[in-house]
Amino acid sequence: MSFRNNATARALAMTASVAALAFAGTASAQEAVAETGGIDEIVVTAQKVAENVQDVPIAITAITADRLESSGVTSLEGLTQLVPSVTFRKGTTSANSAIVMRGVGTITFSVAAEPSVSTVVDGVVLSRSGQAFIDLVDASRLEVLRGPQGTLFGKNASAGLVNIVSKGGTDTLQAEARAEYYEGEEYRLRAAVSGPLAEGLSARVTGFYGSYDGNITNVFGGTNEKVNGYEHYGVRGILDYDNGGSKLRLIADYFKANDDCCADVTTVSRGAVLDAELGLPGGVAQGLDQRYINNNLVTRTRDRQWSLTASGDFDVFESHTLSVIAGYRNWKNDEARDGDFLPRAIVGTGELHDTGQVRTQQLSLEVRLASDQTQPFFYQVGAFAWGSNNQQDFNRRNVTCASSTLPVAASGARPCNLSDTVNTLFPTATSFSDVESRNYAVFGQATYRFSDMISLTGGLRYTWDKLNFTHTRAPAVNATTGLPATGPGTNGNPAGGTLASGGNGTNTSAGSSNNGNLSGRAVLQITPSDDVMLYGSYTRGYKGPAFNVFFNHTAPTNAVPIDEETSNAYEIGLKSQFLDNRVQFNAAAFTVTYNGFQANNFVLLNGATVSNLTNAGSVRSKGFELDLLAVPVDGLTLRASGAYADAKVLKFNPNPSTNAPDARNGTRLPLAPKFTWTLGGSYEADLGGFKAYLDTDFRHVGKQFSDLGESGPIDAYGIWNASVGFSDAEDMYRLTFHVRNITDQSYALLNVSAGQRLQIPRDADRYVGVSLRAKLQ
Repeated sequence: MSFRNNATARALAMTASVAALAFAGTASAQEAVAETGGIDEIVVTAQKVAENVQDVPIAITAITADRLESSGVTSLEGLTQLVPSVTFRKGTTSANSAIVMRGVGTITFSVAAEPSVSTVVDGVVLSRSGQAFIDLVDASRLEVLRGPQGTLFGKNASAGLVNIVSKGGTDTLQAEARAEYYEGEEYRLRAAVSGPLAEGLSARVTGFYGSYDGNITNVFGGTNEKVNGYEHYGVRGILDYDNGGSKLRLIADYFKANDDCCADVTTVSRGAVLDAELGLPGGVAQGLDQRYINNNLVTRTRDRQWSLTASGDFDVFESHTLSVIAGYRNWKNDEARDGDFLPRAIVGTGELHDTGQVRTQQLSLEVRLASDQTQPFFYQVGAFAWGSNNQQDFNRRNVTCASSTLPVAASGARPCNLSDTVNTLFPTATSFSDVESRNYAVFGQATYRFSDMISLTGGLRYTWDKLNFTHTRAPAVNATTGLPATGPGTNGNPAGGTLASGGNGTNTSAGSSNNGNLSGRAVLQITPSDDVMLYGSYTRGYKGPAFNVFFNHTAPTNAVPIDEETSNAYEIGLKSQFLDNRVQFNAAAFTVTYNGFQANNFVLLNGATVSNLTNAGSVRSKGFELDLLAVPVDGLTLRASGAYADAKVLKFNPNPSTNAPDARNGTRLPLAPKFTWTLGGSYEADLGGFKAYLDTDFRHVGKQFSDLGESGPIDAYGIWNASVGFSDAEDMYRLTFHVRNITDQSYALLNVSAGQRLQIPRDADRYVGVSLRAKLQ
């Protein structure tokens, strides 16, 4: 790809300053601070007011900016390295990717459905999961809230929430630049400057660039082109104003991505002829060691996103704070996908190529009033309004032939003759989807402290949803003649459905859904001492209605609204610190039952697998989470965390045709390993005139499955990373060397069709890198 060839030149032209990753204190809920000889306090806004994370009766992992940088995490995909309860569903494009928490998440291609794990950026809720997979630019911290969080954060937080809080302006002039290089031609550059502009007014501006060739080689046509890489760049600006009684923040950002990701590799035999057609070096059946494809269309995704956010906190009524957050986000995603995973169409095996574009605009406004949190009784009330418009253009092109005038190739296959429009068909269809979503809510939460030891919190949220869609798609036709023709993944029915099947007989399907819901939360909190807090909570969660609007949507079945998804969650937890604040131990046990679970079932359509979002039935996730942090001596931090989640199907809805029980009852949910754990440590040493930094982490992920019904098994794996760095005495300049996946453990993120398609990530191979950071302050 041309942009890869210029990566080095563009990187060097962006900045002459260089930087390194900073020292991390912990991967769990606190930061170790050598200067104090203990564990520093982290303030979070998990309940939309500032609180010590150890005082919040929610299972939270708070990740500081230093920890993100030392671990090499640059996007939300990397959260899986730091939070055992989080897994990630990597799709062929960012629009089809999703975060899964405690084994629960929404995996769908529909543009009329929302995620189960919400992402909030500086107070603004993102409408689509694909919007969240951008680079983490100048994040002050990430708060990962596990379990339903809908009372304060809304309907698309039924399984959990990731809250991203940005760094802001500073009272003194500060600047920082960092440059990184990793094996495989991966470059990352970032520069930021912040400081005062006037009395009470400060600003921060950040720019970044990154590129990577990729970890998979496409041998099509002998080009040996690297794919599964990326090119990302963007800029972000923040203005902060503080006059004591009022605080205002304005944020504007722009982000662009050009990724040739993510190609599915073939790792098991597809038969002698297709194996020979692929002609992969070393053969097909290499399992997790496969790093080659042979595709005549490079699967890629392009994202462009920009946003504006305005927020303010105002002191009112002497002891109250009025908060207002308004946000606009504009996102465009283009995708191209090779769906047959072959270099050409042959007799008996057709070609399937997809292209499409998703356009999303969203506008939101939230107003909250919070009382004095130091009083025995305190509360907050608020109102929320949110709207998004989602449009999708999608085109599927096939090439099929039952016979061909071309000779048999060396592979034993007979290629389709693209010039022979009699024996070769070109089935194609194009769809347009237009979805309008509106969401309004009022909410409140109050806490009463009966004493210094016991408090009770209750909250309610009433949500009203309105969802409308229009979907247009004509039956598939032969592109050369305009006559009806079907191929892999295309059908001969119009979007409106045939009259015989109960449809309207036209190319258009439309529908709407209105829904109201009352959800809430109750928490009993017991604090027997300053260092120990116990809590027990019940949460009624809610996820709004949806429609199965995607390319092959056909009325009347797919025009039936997918009902709301509700959940009942019970959680008990412990947060503690002891030994003079040198050891911290947190634990939580939970059980959550989801009814009307919105799940993506996969069905075959003319030999191709397509998705079908439904209210599948009920599922349950139960388990526990443990986090341990220790600073036994100054400069040394030890950390350990683990999560056990038994996420299973309780009862799927019976087959509508036969009323027979679903065979998946009792099976585990996809991307839900039962047990995941991490071990790590950091050490900082003063060597007289300069400092040394050591950091290491090992993460183990248990066996899991890719899809419902325990299909697509993914074996357990463990990844060990480490780094060593050196800085001057003031830590103004730091050089760090990194090794990722020290044991060279290969693994897959996704396994489709029994190994015929694996997603192999960048970290499935060992690689090394170096980073350099410079600061001015």
